[in-house]
Amino acid sequence: MKNSPHLLKPTSVRSVMLRVLLALMPGIAAYVWFFGGAILVQLALASTTALLAEALMLKLRGKPVFLFVSDGSALVAAWLVALTFPPIAPWWLTVSGVLIAIVVAKHLYGGLGQNPFNPAMVAFCTMIVAYPQLMSQWPRAEFTDLSAQLNAIFGSLFGIDRQLDAIIMATPLDALRTVLRDAEQNATIAGILGSHATFGNIGGRGWEWIAGGYLLGGLWLIQQRIITWHIPAAFLFTLAIISATFNIANPDQFVGANFHLFTGGAMLGAFFIATDPVSGATTPLGKLIFAAGAALLTWIIRSFGAYPDGMAFAILLMNLLVPLIDMHTQPKVFGHKRKAEPRAMP
Repeated sequence: MKNSPHLLKPTSVRSVMLRVLLALMPGIAAYVWFFGGAILVQLALASTTALLAEALMLKLRGKPVFLFVSDGSALVAAWLVALTFPPIAPWWLTVSGVLIAIVVAKHLYGGLGQNPFNPAMVAFCTMIVAYPQLMSQWPRAEFTDLSAQLNAIFGSLFGIDRQLDAIIMATPLDALRTVLRDAEQNATIAGILGSHATFGNIGGRGWEWIAGGYLLGGLWLIQQRIITWHIPAAFLFTLAIISATFNIANPDQFVGANFHLFTGGAMLGAFFIATDPVSGATTPLGKLIFAAGAALLTWIIRSFGAYPDGMAFAILLMNLLVPLIDMHTQPKVFGHKRKAEPRAMP
């Protein structure tokens, strides 16, 4: 006897994580094209560290090692750490970030399904607060000299002079903040974006294609029903509306929606980070509120905060509110009606 049409085929954690990794591929391909192969080295380094840390923590906790190591969750966290860290960051920075994500943010809270905060964002925020200069060293767009990039990554390990000045450049968000701060009073956003080598046609040079790759992969995840549309749509729509509104009101101080959407971690955050089913909201309405709040905080930090991209901090701040959001957005139980208001006596 066949199952009824309304019964869904069960999906394993391994299958979900594998498709998330596949969805990241278009963005990674664009990353390699514009910034060189150093990101592949960082992905390999992060993956190795994550698997070893995962196995060690599972062994210490008395859990079946192979069963949980092979589910792919550690690899997803490791890839997100590597993709949010500078690709030419020193090796120990990436290793430390992955250890924080796996050991502290994941296993010290009970392992998969128990962590209240997104592990990759905990790693990013910890490292950017502790090492802001190292977390701001990004390669120039279209600089693909792998030997120089490997020198930057492993220079401290082998005692080689890293010579970063020749290959690093600020991110578009950081460059825009610096130019606006130092520009003359009559300088306009349009003039700044058109005169700086960091900026491309839509967002940051190279970054707009990377964001497009993440967008393509994220839409595929929605088509595969790995994630729902609520969080990506609410995040991107809210960020676009807020940035466009302030850009129209004051175009000399606030950049437009296209720059915010296709620069920095907006697309990666909308489809791959904010949609974390463990640390994010779970109800349909809660997802919309969670994502809209994260987008608002991202724009505020980008526009007025001390850090050029506020995605990681915004996600963690909204993670704090998830229990409250889910508690107040529970859908009505099927078959039950809301309690009628008591009528006043005539």
